[in-house]
Amino acid sequence: MAGKYLSLTSTNITRFFWLFIVLLVMGLGLYGYNYTNAYLNDKMRTVQNTAELLQKRIDKFRYMTYQIYDNYSGQPMTPDAVSTQEIRLRQDMYLVSKPHKKTDALILGTHDSSTLDLTLKISSFLDDQWGSNTLPYSLYYLNGQDNSMLVVTTVPLQQQDSRLKENAFTSTLQARRAEMLQQANTLDERESYSPLRKSRQGSDYSFSLRTTFNNPGHLATVIAFDLPITDLVPYNMARDNFQLNGNTTAVNEGDPEDDSAEASSIVMQGWTLVFDVPLSNSPLSLTYHVPLFSLVVDLSRNNFWLILVNLFLMGLAMASIYFIRHQYIRPSENMAAQLQMQQALNQEIISGLPLGLLVYNFSNHSVVLSNKIADQLLPHLSLNKIANMAEQHHGTIQATVNNEVYEIRMIRSQISPETYLFMLHDQDKEVMVNRTLQQAKREFEKNLQARKLMLHNLGIELNQPLQELNGLAVALVEEQSPEERQTLEGKLLNESRNALTLVDNITLLTRLETQDWQPAGEKYVLSAMIDELLLEALPRLNQKGLGLLNHFQIAPEATFVGDVQAVKKILSLLLDYAIVTTSLGKVTLTSEQDEDRPDQLIFHINDTGSGISKEELSNLNYPFLSQTLVDRFNHGSGLTFFLCNQLCKKLGGQLEIRSKLDIGTRYTVRVKQRQEAQELEAEHEKLLNDVTVLLDITSEEVRGIITRTMNAYGAVCIVADDRQVAREYDVLLTDNPQNSDKFTLLLTDDESGFQQLEKHYIRVNYNISSALIDATLLLIEQQFSVSDDSVSSEEPGEDSLDYYEKQLKSSDYYQLFVETVPEDLEKLYNENQRRDFTSLSQTAHRLKGVFAMLNLTPGKQMCESLEQYIADGDALQITETINHIDSFVSRLLQQGS
Repeated sequence: MAGKYLSLTSTNITRFFWLFIVLLVMGLGLYGYNYTNAYLNDKMRTVQNTAELLQKRIDKFRYMTYQIYDNYSGQPMTPDAVSTQEIRLRQDMYLVSKPHKKTDALILGTHDSSTLDLTLKISSFLDDQWGSNTLPYSLYYLNGQDNSMLVVTTVPLQQQDSRLKENAFTSTLQARRAEMLQQANTLDERESYSPLRKSRQGSDYSFSLRTTFNNPGHLATVIAFDLPITDLVPYNMARDNFQLNGNTTAVNEGDPEDDSAEASSIVMQGWTLVFDVPLSNSPLSLTYHVPLFSLVVDLSRNNFWLILVNLFLMGLAMASIYFIRHQYIRPSENMAAQLQMQQALNQEIISGLPLGLLVYNFSNHSVVLSNKIADQLLPHLSLNKIANMAEQHHGTIQATVNNEVYEIRMIRSQISPETYLFMLHDQDKEVMVNRTLQQAKREFEKNLQARKLMLHNLGIELNQPLQELNGLAVALVEEQSPEERQTLEGKLLNESRNALTLVDNITLLTRLETQDWQPAGEKYVLSAMIDELLLEALPRLNQKGLGLLNHFQIAPEATFVGDVQAVKKILSLLLDYAIVTTSLGKVTLTSEQDEDRPDQLIFHINDTGSGISKEELSNLNYPFLSQTLVDRFNHGSGLTFFLCNQLCKKLGGQLEIRSKLDIGTRYTVRVKQRQEAQELEAEHEKLLNDVTVLLDITSEEVRGIITRTMNAYGAVCIVADDRQVAREYDVLLTDNPQNSDKFTLLLTDDESGFQQLEKHYIRVNYNISSALIDATLLLIEQQFSVSDDSVSSEEPGEDSLDYYEKQLKSSDYYQLFVETVPEDLEKLYNENQRRDFTSLSQTAHRLKGVFAMLNLTPGKQMCESLEQYIADGDALQITETINHIDSFVSRLLQQGS
């Protein structure tokens, strides 16, 4: 039965009222449409009736026109016996006085007695026709015999003011005569009509019916009637809105079928409604104009009460919708929505509880409320037994459910005594939560301790360079010696650069942590970057006397796309750390590509240092967590490992560190750098193509580096031990200063690039591939500059040993050179061994003067280098330079002997 009743809701009530409003609007619209249609049809019928009456009047006066012309025109007429009198109103205007006063007659123009007789006859005829009419009628007769015009009208002519030519009456007569004269000029007999004219004395409207008659030998005779339409128009239609349209200058005569009018129509012209009705027997149409505004006002005024009642009902319906929805139905819906929301909120809260919640009604054995945990445990619970046991133990018991211990608390409802609330708490889960909390607490304490260590070590690391900077600044202020002051300035500059680098690294790490740093995508040559990196690290290597080996196993012209600065930063930080941890031995840098993944670069940095402890390796995951090693020149940074690891991850790779105490450390860096595709160069396009080099190298590892570099640039390498007797070569590469030839490269790992010691004798760093190739090309250019004959005959050049030997023997100071220079060389060795740099500098300066006096340029240059190394305190370079000077002097003396 519930389906038979329509539920009373806000939606249904709103639909009912809107349906009622739509029906009202439809009813009002249909009524308005029908009423408007009836109104238009009524107006159309009225205009049609008016047009029919107008056509009858035209037919009547058309008949009278022909009757007047046939009966009173065409033949000479005899004078009338009736006594008449002509009253001259003005020149060429005569008023005819006659006994009958229904019509008045007027003659315009020169005329004779026959015209007067014609006027009297026509006036008498019209007296009979217009005797009972009260509307103004007028006849205008243009006589073709003497070109005079007769005027017969029911308007009293004696009341018209004829004294002024410009008055309205005179102007009207002149205009009518002009129209009739224009009509008389046509040859065909026809009718014409004038538009509707409004009388100046009143609100009467009329139009003219003009008929033309042609007489042979005379001018045409024109008869015109002014026909009023005021009596034909209904009083409820505005006469100003009527208009007579059609041909008003010509008359169609002939077959009546030619005058058939078009059908009546109602058309819209702008904002005006036009009723158009053609006359049945005349080339005219009667139109009635109704403005739309007037139409709407008229319809509204005629249906005012109906529209008002409909608007009142629609307003009442809308107000009822608002009132019922907001006063009766909306509060109920709001309460239902609030209740539903409250239930959803309660269910959400209960579902989110970490314990089981169950509300059970024992009266009907139904679950009132429960969450997911309680639903899972309900099949395994005996609620009656639990309730009895809980009442005996103050509402709390422990029970085992599915081998899990639960604490069950029971609460009895005060509103419904048979309803109980059960809370099931998992004791095992609570124990696990407690353990998790304890572990989290321990981890927090561990992180807190790590944070303290990080801040402590960071403070130490920042404090050390600042203390050194402050000490150097104080020493620089107190120092007066120019040489010591220059040394302090160099150290101050170096320490400030180190402090600035540390701050930059901390800033970069901050940007990495905040995701503000993204790797760039620029194109670079990897070999050039490695050379630049090694040149920057070379002073620190030489300072500690460490060897360096650069195994570059990638094509030297290979171009990669990636962040070259980030890769350089990683390698530079790890190389510095390796130098700090290494006291004796060497540092090896290996660069290669992964065979399986060509877009991944692998760098290995191996050192023979003391190794890294586990505490230091913890800095890989947390910066500044442990203090780092310190040597007498520099110290490691606790930020290095963590920063390099983060940069490797940003570049799509990783950092691996393997270290053994007292053996060394191996750093493996993997980064993704896309190799740019390029065409392989032909063999003849390589720099050292067709160049043969002789390798006289003791170290197998150094020989491998040189061989790989030379082969990469197209050179042919031969080993000195395996050289055939007849085999020629272009350049000799050796690591033994005692071995030299015509074009020799002395290989070393402590030179910053290359240095030309003598003509055709260059000292070069074999780890810097660009310097090695440039030095080789320089020797080849020098070789090309020397003619084959001069080379084969061993003619001395300007800087050759023969030249210097001859110059020395020809000098007056030769004997002095032989006696003093070897003693000075012995002093150099002794003073260097004692580390007496002051005396060593004086001896080197004195020896430089001897070489300069004798114009021995290579010796002078080596003494200048020795003075520079003494100023820098570089013991290794000092020893090696003294050896070079001794070798140079020994060769000169051997040449001389």
